[in-house]
Amino acid sequence: MKISNFTKYEKENLTRVAATVVWEDRDRPSQEIYVATTKEYANDLSCNPNTFLIACTMLAFHYGEKRIFIEAEEADICPELRDGLITSMHWMKSWYKLDRDIVQIEAKTNFKASNTVRPQRAGMFFSGGVDTFATLRNNRLNFGQDHPASIKDGFIVYGIANTTLEAFEKAFISLLPVAKDAGINLIPVYTNIYRHVKDLEDSNYNFWKYYFGGAALSAIAHTFVNRLNLVYVASTSEIKHIEPWGSHPLTDPNYSSYDLRVKYDSVHLSRLDKTKLVVGWDVAFQNLRVCDELVLPTGYLNCGICHKCTITMAHLAALDVLDKTNIFPVKELTKERLIKFAHPKTILEKGKYQSLIPLFASIGRDDLVQATKYILARANLKSNLQNLSKPFLIKKVKESK
Repeated sequence: MKISNFTKYEKENLTRVAATVVWEDRDRPSQEIYVATTKEYANDLSCNPNTFLIACTMLAFHYGEKRIFIEAEEADICPELRDGLITSMHWMKSWYKLDRDIVQIEAKTNFKASNTVRPQRAGMFFSGGVDTFATLRNNRLNFGQDHPASIKDGFIVYGIANTTLEAFEKAFISLLPVAKDAGINLIPVYTNIYRHVKDLEDSNYNFWKYYFGGAALSAIAHTFVNRLNLVYVASTSEIKHIEPWGSHPLTDPNYSSYDLRVKYDSVHLSRLDKTKLVVGWDVAFQNLRVCDELVLPTGYLNCGICHKCTITMAHLAALDVLDKTNIFPVKELTKERLIKFAHPKTILEKGKYQSLIPLFASIGRDDLVQATKYILARANLKSNLQNLSKPFLIKKVKESK
């Protein structure tokens, strides 16, 4: 895989940084990958070769490219990042028992520290879900505004979730009151870093889930090194339920460079801990957006039936506050609804439901106690039947041919 033609230009009222990707071991046309933002933040965008190296390394590793070659005279990469990418590939190779070579990174690493004073500023990825709201709230409660790790910018990204531009713009507007209350800039970002390879994906989005989530976000963050030197990626897991995943505390920090540190945040907090933080911050609670379904009910931020909505509704019901927000089409979680829509698959998802049983019991919701026990038993039975025919990791990861 070759990466070349690093450019910065304007298109459709956005400023883009872009590069051309040429596949060498797959029969695919060359493709431009880009990251873009509005003119207000155009000067912050850097056509950074580290961005495109991070964006392509796991892609090349997963889909069988033998090397990545940075084809540019003045496109030096950070040697710290290069070592980190190699380490992350080794983690993936070990986790998923892969019989494939580590991608060779062929790029200049003639690094020289700039005399320019580097920014001491922190940002985060800000989808509007429980994980990101909890990261921001926890940051506000623990860091003074003058601390370099105090979050000043929130990046909301279009082009990585399975959603429409209309839904993205609606989400952006809904998050403005939260951003204002927290005192951060809400920065829209548009990219095809993931979208341009979705045709290679299976229906379960295994490449994104098991390889690419943390790398994609870190690549985007590197385009903003003119603005910040620290970015938070909100954890999706907690320590006691952690398992191999595309965004992980053992891999995400490896996407750091001299210019930018990547922090996998709040892994010590459970989903219930995070939900409590959100519920205690009313402007966030009333604008909580956990859903990325293509079609949403009119007037609502969330569909109320997908697995993300269901687990969030279950936590809110366990805290006895589901009826105190209008973000879902329904304000009551019945046992029938929970059984119908809750289908936990991973260790993490099962752990989230397991933790709710004593809470349901404490508020007298014995119906939800029994429903939760039922869905966990159902999920474990299904897993056991599947594991009779396929090894655990191979079942979860579809290897490229």
